Parts: sequence; C-alpha cells; structure tokens
Amino acid sequence: MVESAITLPLVVFLLLGTLQLFLMLQARVLAQYAVFQATRAGSVGYGECERMTHAAILALLPSFHSFVGLSGGAAEVRHGGGAGAPARLAAAFAARRGNRYRGGPLGAGPALDGVHTGSIVWIDRALVGGGIDGPQDRDFDEPGHLRRLEVRLTYWYPMRIPFANWVLSRMVMAQFGIQDYTGANPLQVAERNANWRQGEFTDPFTLVGAIREELRQRAARQQYVFPIETHFTMRMMTPAKARHFATMECPR
Repeated sequence: MVESAITLPLVVFLLLGTLQLFLMLQARVLAQYAVFQATRAGSVGYGECERMTHAAILALLPSFHSFVGLSGGAAEVRHGGGAGAPARLAAAFAARRGNRYRGGPLGAGPALDGVHTGSIVWIDRALVGGGIDGPQDRDFDEPGHLRRLEVRLTYWYPMRIPFANWVLSRMVMAQFGIQDYTGANPLQVAERNANWRQGEFTDPFTLVGAIREELRQRAARQQYVFPIETHFTMRMMTPAKARHFATMECPR
C-alpha cells in the first residue's frame, strides 16, 4: 500500500500525460494543415481575414470537438443517413465561426468546449514584395512581380485530459519563465513541494510577449491551453486589396 501510494501519482501522470501528448501531436499535424488552408484562402481571396480564419477553424475542429458524436457517424451511414455528419460539421463550425470557443464556467450550464473561452486561432500576416499602391495590387500577375503572403498561425489548443492538463500547463509556464510553481509536487509524494522555476528547464524558444500574457491569463482562469505555432508562405493568386490589410493581424 505504501509503495502504491508513492508510485500511483507518477503512474497516473504517465498514462494521462502520454494520452495528452499524443492528442497534442495530432493537433500539431492539423495546425500545419490549418495554416496551409488559411494561407491558400488568403491567396485566392484577396487576403481577406475572415475567409482565412474560417478555413483554419474548419481544419482544426476535429482536434477539439467531435462533431460526429457518439451516436452518429458509421451507424448513420449504414442506415442511409450519411448526410448527418456534414450537417453536424456545419453546426459545429457555425457555433465557432466568430473564432471563439463555446465554453463557460463549471456549473454554468452545458458548454460545447468545457471551460474554454477566448480565441481559437491568432493569425498574423506579412506581404513580401512591397506594399499595395491604391485599392488593390493590379500588377500581381505581371512577369517578375512576385508578392507572397506569409502567415503565422497560433492555435490555442485546449488540453482536456484531467490532471495531465494542469501538470503540463504548470511545467510549460515554468519552462518559458511565465510563472513559477513551488506548490505541492503532483509527481512525488516524498517531495512535498515542487521547484519549477524559470531556468529549471532548458528553454530553446522564446514566446512573443502577447502569447506569453495570453497563456498566463488563460491558466489563471483554469483554461489549460498550449500555443501551437505554424507558418506557411504562398504566392498571391489574386490581387491583394488594401482594405484587407489595414492591419497585418487578423481580428482576435
């Protein structure tokens, strides 16, 4: 019993943490696809932010919401009801087309995304090849006139595996120097307090200040997320319109 009490927290974390890490790997793959879809939507859509954001959300939906559901999918296909899944996908997208998770506080009623609120994605853009003279770039298809759309997408992936989400969030925040953690160590019973401080872990990356602050605020609301950053570049296939590039950040 004593040995079980000592090792059980670590074993539980290894099981739940492994599951959470594999789900994060899936989210990373979908984020790569999402940034491609967003960049392509901007390339063929004059650089319109709304179209780019919607393309990214549609690509990312399977990583945080099962729109098919437990009682649909294969059973409906066998009975000739194959249109059910597309309809549920449309409904799931419609609920989040404003780039917001549909969650809320515990005990406040049903929520599609648990406790998670706030933006699903942040999209930052850059036009490589010069600015836009006039309302739109009329020379976009001229020989030698190359204008590329560069996109950086930040996906606020919601971690939902109990216990693992809290532990991983604390570790990540300590790793990036956002917030130290010196409370009870959930991985060891013998060591009462953790010592997860800035510099405790090797930090090969630097987070943009806005991302660091957003991560800290969501953790304070007990919304444990992991910012997944991806990049993609594509030539503009339609003339970039100045009204879509008043700012290089899409609405958050």
